[in-house]
Amino acid sequence: MKLQKFALSASLACAALSAALVAPAATAAEQFFPVLVYRTGPYAPNGVPFANGYVDYLKLVNAKGGINGVKVAYEECETGYATDKGVECYERLKGKGATVFQPLSTGITFALTEKAPNDKIPLITSGYGRADSVDGLAFKWNFPLLGTYWTGADILVQHVKKANNGNLKGKKIALVYHDSPYGKEPIPLLEELAAQEGFSLQLLPVAHPGIEQKATWLQIRQNRPDYVFLWGWGVMNSAALKEAVATGYPRDKMFGVWWSGAEPDVKDVGASAKGYSALTMQDGVDANSKIVKDVLSMVHAKGQGTGPKEEVGQVLYMRGLSAAMMAVEGVRRAQERFGKGKTMSGEQVRWGYENLDLDQKKLDALGFAGVMRPVSTSCADHMGASWARIRTWNGAKWGIASDWYQADDSVIKPLVKKSADKYLSDKKLQRRTPADCQS
Repeated sequence: MKLQKFALSASLACAALSAALVAPAATAAEQFFPVLVYRTGPYAPNGVPFANGYVDYLKLVNAKGGINGVKVAYEECETGYATDKGVECYERLKGKGATVFQPLSTGITFALTEKAPNDKIPLITSGYGRADSVDGLAFKWNFPLLGTYWTGADILVQHVKKANNGNLKGKKIALVYHDSPYGKEPIPLLEELAAQEGFSLQLLPVAHPGIEQKATWLQIRQNRPDYVFLWGWGVMNSAALKEAVATGYPRDKMFGVWWSGAEPDVKDVGASAKGYSALTMQDGVDANSKIVKDVLSMVHAKGQGTGPKEEVGQVLYMRGLSAAMMAVEGVRRAQERFGKGKTMSGEQVRWGYENLDLDQKKLDALGFAGVMRPVSTSCADHMGASWARIRTWNGAKWGIASDWYQADDSVIKPLVKKSADKYLSDKKLQRRTPADCQS
C-alpha cells in the first residue's frame, strides 16, 4: 500500500475507487492518527465525504501549526465497512503510535472494544457503537461522544410524541433497520419506550447492503404504521425512500437516524423525498461558519483538499470534520496535564477525552460556532452531550425543522446501567474505582 505524506485523496466522483493513503507513522515530533475509512463498496457514497472532512481537518491543524506545535501524521486504511477488515486495519496501525481509533462501524466497535483495553488506545464512536459505553465506569476506553443510538431513538420518539399532543397510545411505529449490530442497537430502547408510551413496534430488518427492500415495504403497505423510523446506511437509505415513493407511504411520516439524513441519501430521489426528516447530531451545516471558511482558505485554496470543495459544509463532511476536531482536542487537553508541545500516548489521550471540556468559548475559537453545542465528559459520562434536532428535506436541500431535544436520562440511564453491568459480569470485570478515575 503506497504511503504519501498528506496525499490528495482521489475522491472526486470516482473517488470511491481509490484507497487514499497519507502520512506515515508518527515520529517523535508527530501525533499519529489512524484513519479507518470506506471509500469503496456500497457504503462509499456516505463514507467518502465523512473521510474527506476528517482528513481535511487534520490538514487544517497542521496548516495552523499543529497541536501546540506537534504536527499531525495520519494514514488511511480501507475497511469497506467490514468488521474483519476493520480489525485488520487496527492491528496493522496500532503499533505506529496510534492516538485514537474511530471505527466508523458499530460492528468494528464491538470487536475493538475487546482489544483497546490491552493496547491502551481509546476509541471514539461519535453517534454510533455501543450505547452502554456511555458508562465510563464500565468502559474505560470507549467514548461515544455526542450521542448513541439510544439517545437518537429516544429523541425521535419525543418528536413524534410532540406531534401527537403528547400521546402515542395506540400508534404504530415501524423500525426499518440495517440487519447488523448498527441497526439492532436502538431496539432495546424502542421496546422499552413502546411499553411505556403504549405504541406498537414493528421490527423490519433489511439485509446488507440494503438495496432489496420490496418485501419490507410490502409489509409496511399492509400494516400501514403511523411512522417509519429508518436506521439505514449507504445505498439502503435511498432504496428505502424510493420504495416509500413506489408504495405511496408518506415521506413526512418517515424519520431517519443521523446516518440516514445526508445529501447522498436523498439526491437520487430528489423532490420525491420532500418531507422526509432525519436527526442531526451536533454537526450543524453552516456555509458561513468560520471552520468552513478556514478549510476553504487554508486547505482547499492551496490545492490540498481531500475531495471536491463543493462538499465542504455538507452534512457528512461536517460530521467528519467535527469528529476529527474532538480527536485533536482530546490530545490538546491531555497536553495541558502531561506537557504542551509533547506527543501524547494513547493512555494520556484517554485522560484527555475523559476530561474534555469544549465550552462555547472554545468552540467559537475553533470556528465551530453554530456547528456544535458544548461537550463536557467525565469519568462516569463518556458521551458528554445528548442533544439532537430534526432536519427536513424540502426537495432540494436540508433545513432545520425543530428546536434541540435532549435525550431523557430517566429512561436511558437504567438501561445503560443494566447493559453495562451485564457486560462486566460476562467479562468478569469490575467497575472503576475513584482512584482509577484520577489516573
